[in-house]
Amino acid sequence: MDGICRWSGRGSTVAECQTYRTMKLGEMMRVFLAGASGVIGRRLIPLLVQAGHVVGGMTRSSDKTELLAQLGAEPILCDVFDRDALIKAVREFEPDVILNELTDLPDEVEKIGDHTELNARIRTEGNQNLIEAARRSGSPKILAQTVAWKLPDGPDARAVAELERVVLAEGGVVLSYGQFYGPGTYNEQQIPAEPRVQIDRAAERTVELLDAPSGVVVITD
Repeated sequence: MDGICRWSGRGSTVAECQTYRTMKLGEMMRVFLAGASGVIGRRLIPLLVQAGHVVGGMTRSSDKTELLAQLGAEPILCDVFDRDALIKAVREFEPDVILNELTDLPDEVEKIGDHTELNARIRTEGNQNLIEAARRSGSPKILAQTVAWKLPDGPDARAVAELERVVLAEGGVVLSYGQFYGPGTYNEQQIPAEPRVQIDRAAERTVELLDAPSGVVVITD
């Protein structure tokens, strides 16, 4: 034993590994899910509930709250850019884990380029607001999504790098997903190039990683 446990190629201290083993045997967690109405969020809620967790599903759209309730979450209507309201919402839910699955992407893949700045903002300002809310709510563990492929230089690539840096600095976990494919994704009818991951498998893997040690975890087929 060299004092390091290995998790997806990253080193963690013995204490972190012991915490991981203890939590792995553990009990119900309260999960604050930001981006709950998104393509992976909708899949995560029933899986988390089935695993015995309590889910607070955050959305900024009032017309999505009923869907979240039907899936098994406690709907939380809040905009991630409203910092004070977000801090209040997180405090009131008292989470053990904050799971950040937020993106700001269009329904049509052809319009992704038009959303570059919006998606970059949610990965920087939005993620930072979640971190601040966590700090003011007992510092629950943070997991946040990013992408497993190299982005072209620009706002989105810089935002991904910034998100990874600040999440790891908080002792959190970066969920680095391959390109989603399957129902409800941009790739419903075709399988995209690697790195890729089937959307349902991505959700299942995410639930398995709730208590993983801090690091970057690549989630691909």
